[in-house]
Amino acid sequence: MRRASTLVVEDMGKTFGEGADAHQVLAGLSLRVEQGEFVCVVGPSGAGKTTLLRCLSGLARPTSGTVSYGGEPLTKPVADIAVVFQDYRGSLMPWMRVRDNVAFPLEGMGVKRAARRRRAEECLAAVGLHGVGDKYPWQLSGGMQQRVAIARGLAYEAPVLLMDEPFGSVDAQSRFDLEDLTLSLRKKLDITVIVVTHDIDEAVYLGDRVVVLGGKPTTVVDNLTVDLGPDRDQISTRADPRFADLRTRVLTRIRGADSPQQAVI
Repeated sequence: MRRASTLVVEDMGKTFGEGADAHQVLAGLSLRVEQGEFVCVVGPSGAGKTTLLRCLSGLARPTSGTVSYGGEPLTKPVADIAVVFQDYRGSLMPWMRVRDNVAFPLEGMGVKRAARRRRAEECLAAVGLHGVGDKYPWQLSGGMQQRVAIARGLAYEAPVLLMDEPFGSVDAQSRFDLEDLTLSLRKKLDITVIVVTHDIDEAVYLGDRVVVLGGKPTTVVDNLTVDLGPDRDQISTRADPRFADLRTRVLTRIRGADSPQQAVI
C-alpha cells in the first residue's frame, strides 16, 4: 500500500453556472485531514457534501481556493485516493461477476490478469465475502453488494478512502454491520477514511472527528473531536452519555447555521 499523505482544503469555493445563473454552493471552506484519520462530514441536505467529496477526489475542481494532497495540488483523480459511491446499484456492473467487478478498475492501471484476480479475492475476503467471486451482483443482498463496492475501493490499495453516504441504501442491520466493517478495515489497513453522511449518529459513531457543514453558501461551521476511544460497539458506544452530547452538539450546530426545517436528523 502506498504511503498516505495529508489532504488539505484551503479557502475553497465551488460555483455552478455563470453570470446571472451562477449558484455558489461552497465558499471559504477549509479542512485538513491527517494521515490515518477517520473524518465524517455532515450537513443538511443540499449543503454540497457530495460536491466537496468530488473535489477531494479530484473528480471536480474548485472554482476558488485549493485542494492538495501530499503538498501537491489535486487537479485530477489519483491512484492514492479511492472512492466508494452512494448507490452500489449504479456502480456495479450486473453483467460482470463479482470478482471481475472488483478487479475491473485495476485493468486500466496495468495490473496483470493473475494479479488482478488475486487482489480481488483478497479484498473480497477482507470484507467478509470469501467464496462469492463467481456470483453476479444481482445474486447478492443489498448489504453484500455494498461490500463488493467497498472491496473494489480497497483493491486500489489506496491510502485514502472516500465514501459518499455509503450505507444509505441498505437496511438498518446491514448498515450497522457495514459501519463496523469500515472501522475494522481502517484499523487493519491503517488508511485514511473520509465519510460523507447525512446521518448524525453514524458520523459520531464512526469518526475521530466530525466536520459540520452549514450556511448559504456552505462552509465549515464546526469541527468536533470524538473522544469515544478507538474501539466502538453499536450498543455500548451509542449508550455512552458522551455520544448523546456529541450528537446534540452536531445537531445544534446544523440548526444554528440553517433553518430547522433543513436540518437532517
